[in-house]
Amino acid sequence: MANLDRADPATGATPSPVDAAPTIRAVKLRHPWRNLVAIVIIVYLVAAIWDALQRKAFDWPVYLQYLFDQHISAGALITIELTVLSMALAIVLALILAVMRLSNNPVLKWIAWGYIWIFRGTPVYVQLTLWGLLSTIYSTIPLGLPFVPAIASFSTDGVLNFYVLAVLGLGLNEAAYLAEIVRAGILSVDRGQEEASTALGMTWTQTMWRIVIPQSMRVIIPPTGNEFISMLKTTSLVTAIPFTGDLFAVANAIAARTFDPVPLLLVASTWYLAISSILSVGQYFLEKRFARGIGAARVDKPVAPTDPNGAMIHFDGEDSR
Repeated sequence: MANLDRADPATGATPSPVDAAPTIRAVKLRHPWRNLVAIVIIVYLVAAIWDALQRKAFDWPVYLQYLFDQHISAGALITIELTVLSMALAIVLALILAVMRLSNNPVLKWIAWGYIWIFRGTPVYVQLTLWGLLSTIYSTIPLGLPFVPAIASFSTDGVLNFYVLAVLGLGLNEAAYLAEIVRAGILSVDRGQEEASTALGMTWTQTMWRIVIPQSMRVIIPPTGNEFISMLKTTSLVTAIPFTGDLFAVANAIAARTFDPVPLLLVASTWYLAISSILSVGQYFLEKRFARGIGAARVDKPVAPTDPNGAMIHFDGEDSR
């Protein structure tokens, strides 16, 4: 390699690095095998869809008949209600449990840990079955202090119907999972934020609700959105209580009457997929809102690469890695 610091013998001028360095021409890499694999996958996907359209077991006329049936749509509405109410209960309990786990009080910490241990360690279907048997196990629930006569009592049959039990069963189970998500979000906030708020005279409660929790939301929202969508599908297990008003139970009831379960399962799956898609869009905008200001300092455009001599490298095509 020629020494660029030497002057040109003919002119006596010292060439600049930009003028002397050669321009690098990068050629876009070709990926014939990747394109071939993509074509093969598309062909097999089209063939699978075409084969499904020809299968008599799917019974597409029955599928179209019940897709927007009023009973199905009513069941879908109840499923949405169960999802929203259960998640609302779970979020409130999760915040309380997460704060208890981070507390310096060992009693509160161990109570929260025991709650999470039990509800995460047992199947949700078993829990819902036990909730359905609550009126058999406890015909009445007393109110008052332990080991003394009850002040009042109420019948479980009269107060806790299957709908309420479904919300309680789903919400209490989900709270155990969300509590760990909230705890991870709180721990992701820098400790200096709490120290600064304490120096400003803020109480612990003010620090948590005004400083820590708002900043932890960008960590909490993505997994919470996944849990929300998971809850939508978990509502299909409330038949264990037994509650028979949700989408899956209604589809099963119609299938039992028509002796044609496959198209009704496809109808239920279509509704679940449509609702979860809407929830995914909501999750996207919610994440975008709480992520404001994150990454604002990043460079929008990458700096043009240069060679060791300082010359800019020009590309003829996109560099594929």
